Amino acid sequence: MMSVSKRELSLPGEEPDTDSYPMQSLEHTWIAVEPPLPARGAPEPESSGPLDSHPPSFESAQYDIVLRRQRQRPSTGGGVKCSAAPSRFINLPSPFEFSGWGTMSRLELGRDELTRGEEDVQRARGAASLGQFTASAIAGNAVLGSVFYALPAVASVSGVYSPISLSAAGCVLFLWRPIMEELASALPISGAPYTYLLNVSSKTLALIGAALLLLDFSATAVVSAATAMSYLGGEVTLPFSMVCEDGIRDYDAPRKFLLKYRCSVISADETLSRGNTQIRTNWVHGTEDLTAATTARAIFDGICLGVLGLTGFECVPSYVSSIKPGKFPQVLRNLHYPALLLNSLAMLFVLAHVPLGTIVGQGNILSVLAQTVAGKWLRTWVVVDAVIVLCGGVLTGILGACELFERLARDRFLPRLFTFRLPGTGSPACSVAAFVAFSCVLYASSGARLDVMSKMFSLVWLTVMALFPLSVLLLKFSRGRLTRTPRTPLFLAPLTLAVAAAIIGGNIAVDPSIVGYAAAYFLALAAAFQLTMKKVRVLHGLLWAYDQYRVLTRHAWTRTCGENLAAAVSHLRKQPVCVLVKTDEINVLIHSLLYVSQNEETSCLKLVHFYDDEIGVPSEMEANWKILDEAFPEITVDLILVRETFTPSNVAALAHRLEIPTTLMFMSCPGRDFPFGIAELGTRIISL
Repeated sequence: MMSVSKRELSLPGEEPDTDSYPMQSLEHTWIAVEPPLPARGAPEPESSGPLDSHPPSFESAQYDIVLRRQRQRPSTGGGVKCSAAPSRFINLPSPFEFSGWGTMSRLELGRDELTRGEEDVQRARGAASLGQFTASAIAGNAVLGSVFYALPAVASVSGVYSPISLSAAGCVLFLWRPIMEELASALPISGAPYTYLLNVSSKTLALIGAALLLLDFSATAVVSAATAMSYLGGEVTLPFSMVCEDGIRDYDAPRKFLLKYRCSVISADETLSRGNTQIRTNWVHGTEDLTAATTARAIFDGICLGVLGLTGFECVPSYVSSIKPGKFPQVLRNLHYPALLLNSLAMLFVLAHVPLGTIVGQGNILSVLAQTVAGKWLRTWVVVDAVIVLCGGVLTGILGACELFERLARDRFLPRLFTFRLPGTGSPACSVAAFVAFSCVLYASSGARLDVMSKMFSLVWLTVMALFPLSVLLLKFSRGRLTRTPRTPLFLAPLTLAVAAAIIGGNIAVDPSIVGYAAAYFLALAAAFQLTMKKVRVLHGLLWAYDQYRVLTRHAWTRTCGENLAAAVSHLRKQPVCVLVKTDEINVLIHSLLYVSQNEETSCLKLVHFYDDEIGVPSEMEANWKILDEAFPEITVDLILVRETFTPSNVAALAHRLEIPTTLMFMSCPGRDFPFGIAELGTRIISL
């Protein structure tokens, strides 16, 4: 290896091109030349000065390369980070695909911003105001109201074994409760299981969960409303959109529980007075010509359909951020035990008073039971109660859908219009209107058939319930450092998934057409959600197709269309996101940028590091930021150093300063010693 000066490399009669050398202070350039072999026995040559010194180390040579590659970086940012790679566009200029160079800045949060940030944190803490009974009442309308359409379905396949099937179906929920408690403790964020999947996996899987969840909420509302109408014989048309606007805070699950308790007491009294003649008769007729195999199949089919008596539990995590800390397990308990006892006892009393032939062919079993044991007055009470409570189930679906719509809007899947609330009541009018319209389309597309909606509802609900063990399995693998209590055993998640798969298979075996109904609705909604996620890529594809035909640029109106497409792509890609980083390790930083590149359609990324004067900024933060800014030519990476401590209020203040919602601020998984909760920060977790 020998050293040659820059002047020695120039041709005779011309000055060396000093512009091609970015580092003006370098005196020499190193060229690899094979040195002559020394003679045998000759002494080693001695160093004669700087020209014979050793070449630069690999580390400094690589650093020099980075400096030379970034010699055109503007000091104030901007410009275009063009690449030598060929462009896919023929006629459009190549810079269209690239972004400008990022900038580094230091900022201090102002007093007004800090005040607003503290107010946001206090408002979020104050939103968790629901106690165990109020929170139970919200989902209680759907959970306890599901008995009106679960009992007839179970009786049609299980007959006299229906109480056994309903009891076993209720016990299945013991597998789900600890899983749901662990998820709610780790991620107490509304919109679950969509938000669970968003924080433990990719956006694609999260959107699949959102599609299933929206279908479940809509099916809950439609089936509840249609069942209520069936109790009135189709004579009353109930505008449940108006009910949602005016009564979204009115819940009557406790009253319904008392009425069912009263019916049970009357039925028990009648059973004691009349004896067990009817139930013995039903048992004899129901067990004729049954073998052990057919009996087991009847009980299993009843279990598969009996889980519909638990619908509504999936709605509780959707508003978990509104429940007081530590009350979520009690809410699940308050819903589980009444559903377990009342469903089984109600079916037992039906068998004790109503002939089996009437039970199998009757849709309004409870009203028949009421008239049998007490007469017309109790039947009227049951019908009125069914209508009111099932309308409450509509409200439960509305509430869950509104939380989901708002979360999707904050994540930029839906327009910001879905975050708007009426000034007086605080009602999410746009979300309610959209949900009602979607539910009407769903019901109309089924031919206004309750049986079709019920089939779709059963499979969708079971699939949504399967998302909870899947989420906790991904939580343990991808976000194991998150603090939560309790921690379920690892085997419980795959066991619950296997049980969910068996129940789904049993429902399909009872009626294979269920797959077609559910798949049609799910695929349509999932495709719509995927389009909202890939909207920039869709527009990019349309722009590419436009660019392939040069003749389109010759006419004014087609040229205007192309310009509008380019402007739309540019506008959508300029919406910024933020990554909160603690370390300057290049592997951590590059994984964060890869997540943004794969999951967010943006060309504007803010890399933010909070620091104080005592510790200072990590030594390699600036150098590694420059490398990342060059490595992603399609993203402008800005480095922002914030001279503040990392607290929820300061993060909220920074969100106001940068005009980026906290839901679009990403961070790595905090450890056990992290003093704040994920719900307080409102950020998304994107790495282990």
